[in-house]
Amino acid sequence: MISVRVLVDVVVVASVVSALAITPRVLARRPDPVGAAGRRVFSPAAWLALVTGLVYVNQVLFTVYVLRVHDGDPSFVARYLPAGWFDLASANPALRHLAEVFPAPGLLAPSVLRVQAFLELPFVLLAFASVVRWLDADLYRRIARSALLPLASVSYTSVFCLVEWDLRNPYTVDDVLIRAASAVVTPLLLARAAARDTGTTRVPPSVPGLLVFVGSLGALGALVLVVYDTALLYNLGRLDDRLPLALAAGGALLVLRAVASRPAAARSAPTLSFVAHALRHWLLLFFVPALAIRYGLLFGTPRLALAAGALTAVVASVRAARETQVGALRLATRVGCAVLAGAVAAALALRVTPPSYEEVALLSAMGAFLVTGVVVCGLLDRSRRE
Repeated sequence: MISVRVLVDVVVVASVVSALAITPRVLARRPDPVGAAGRRVFSPAAWLALVTGLVYVNQVLFTVYVLRVHDGDPSFVARYLPAGWFDLASANPALRHLAEVFPAPGLLAPSVLRVQAFLELPFVLLAFASVVRWLDADLYRRIARSALLPLASVSYTSVFCLVEWDLRNPYTVDDVLIRAASAVVTPLLLARAAARDTGTTRVPPSVPGLLVFVGSLGALGALVLVVYDTALLYNLGRLDDRLPLALAAGGALLVLRAVASRPAAARSAPTLSFVAHALRHWLLLFFVPALAIRYGLLFGTPRLALAAGALTAVVASVRAARETQVGALRLATRVGCAVLAGAVAAALALRVTPPSYEEVALLSAMGAFLVTGVVVCGLLDRSRRE
């Protein structure tokens, strides 16, 4: 019988190969027409906030169900899953009162894994779509109208289902069927929302513009990690401890998006232009295999997953270099200096980041790498002008 590890590796390879094959055609297509500006449009970030709210509503209902039907003991499901799940907020007075007055708590049985099985795919896709739209609204619409969106849905769902099967329990069959339904519904709704989108934003190739984007990416990443830790792993009891981080990240994100909405003057900055083009190509290439590579580090072959991620970065850099109006040797020298400085900053960030989830260390290292690299590229461009 083929192991889950081998199947995850297959999904990683298939996702990367399909992304490499399709992305050139996505960029070659004509830009999407922008609709009338008067229409009411919700960005993927707004839809992400709605889905996140539904995730937490389900956590509240799950807590009510456990308190009323299982006397506050989640072991009926926790025994099937690894440690680190089901740290409930059972002692919260408001939740206990809600549980006491809630009618027919037995009807809340679907809150056990099933609801999350449907919501996890839109949560992940909308988070990625939000980042892409912040970088380039036209790129967001291109992805949404291309084969990349359904392919990403299939790739993410395949990995989710493989992990479900590896951790199989009495709810697994239901969860797999629900995830399959979400894989059909979610891309259709996201494509429809993108078709109505009228945004024209694009990050300028400047130090402030790129740092605002990187800061937005980091703030959203912190919020996503909080949601995973406190809600998608059924750890509502940890929310009080994580709330200061969530509020700080949410406040920072609001400020950064307000700054990003202001027009910025464009200046000649070839190295920073390369960075902007590289980010655009990398997000395009990474969209389909993102989750497969993430889970490949845990449930597949880590070296294969790392190689796949590195390949997307290399190809994105090569494609970006072709679009940058500067000599190859000069560009390679400048980018090499920025990468070296960024790598040193990432290593230092890893050393000072408290031990926690792997994603926390990765987010810290990536943020340090990108911030340092952008600043160095900006200094090199400035020295050239002077």
